[in-house]
Amino acid sequence: MEQQQKVRFKRDFFLFILAGSFLGLYSGLYDPSFNNYLNDIFHISEVARGGLEFPRELPGFLVVFTTGLLIFLPDVRIALIANLILALGLFGQGFLSPDFTWVVVWMILWSVGAHLYMPLESSIGVSLAKPGEVGKRLGQLGAFKTAASLIGFLIVWVGFEFFHMSYRTVFALAGFCGLAAALCLLLMTPQKSRLKRQRLLFKRKYLLFYWLNVLYGARKQVFLTFAPWVLIKIFHQPVSTFAILGLVGTLAGIVFRPLLGRAIDRYGERLVITLESISLVFICLGYGFAREVGIGSLAIWLVYTCYVADQLLFACNMARATYLNKIVDSPADLTPTLSMGLTIDHMVSMTIPFFGGLLWMKMGYQYIFLMAAVIALMNLYAALKMKVGEPAESKSSLKP
Repeated sequence: MEQQQKVRFKRDFFLFILAGSFLGLYSGLYDPSFNNYLNDIFHISEVARGGLEFPRELPGFLVVFTTGLLIFLPDVRIALIANLILALGLFGQGFLSPDFTWVVVWMILWSVGAHLYMPLESSIGVSLAKPGEVGKRLGQLGAFKTAASLIGFLIVWVGFEFFHMSYRTVFALAGFCGLAAALCLLLMTPQKSRLKRQRLLFKRKYLLFYWLNVLYGARKQVFLTFAPWVLIKIFHQPVSTFAILGLVGTLAGIVFRPLLGRAIDRYGERLVITLESISLVFICLGYGFAREVGIGSLAIWLVYTCYVADQLLFACNMARATYLNKIVDSPADLTPTLSMGLTIDHMVSMTIPFFGGLLWMKMGYQYIFLMAAVIALMNLYAALKMKVGEPAESKSSLKP
């Protein structure tokens, strides 16, 4: 029986890595294309681009409620449903979007699937890790996902640079990747928790984790929305540039993510998030003032460097998941608290881009990144307040 469990565990971990690889491929196709798609096809303004983040991020705010509706299912099955919804949204954007209104409709559906899956990825990854190796496991999963996205970036770069690839083709390929990930999750063994999970979970003990998510939501949307927009509107960069930058970030991420996972296990989440915050301050200043300090082509190369460094630092979000895993009262708290954290960060990220767009229009894009630098300093202060104990799965009081 024990041998069968080991075989099943290895099989499930392989399938989960494969699912993550397909999702990495989808990400490599979709991420470098979306902003240029909005600019090239619909020519939207900075304010409209910022305002679009409200409907795009609304499913993230509601994720704790959508997870609650499916609470009777194991995590793996909820993840399966999430990827089917994601794939449908991608196909809709590619083939059923005659005008911008329909783009928004299908984008919201895609967002429902993407955000529903986000907390589950960490939760399932933790469940497939041995005690004391959670950071290592999440680092391995992230490395495979990052490596797969390399192929997606290559396809976009080669396709747009040499073969006049259409955005419709990009969305179709990304949609098929979502379906393939769903198939992998379907083949995994669903493990029902022996501990009762709560639909909504907000505990005073986890306040610092929630606050870290608020700051992450603000930081995330400033960079996801306006960093690409700086390259598009200020430096006039095409979609192939984003594919190349994605390639560089992906290659670096293959090495960086596993090292980051080991650093979390060895040095702890506090140091990792502290260093992340300090780095973000300099990245913010680089985005905002590259044109002022750069001469000729130096300015654009400085922004390229900031973009790649920023892309790598997004991996530090795994430190928030491992931090929570060490402070939760029981393993049953993990998924609902991750979902609650995602909901809280989206309370911020839904509104920040709209006001950021107004700030860009009224005062200039530099002020957006000055605001982001202040957020990074707040994140630094929060990191210094972190205290961690043993991972939840190692606490003897939690034995069933």
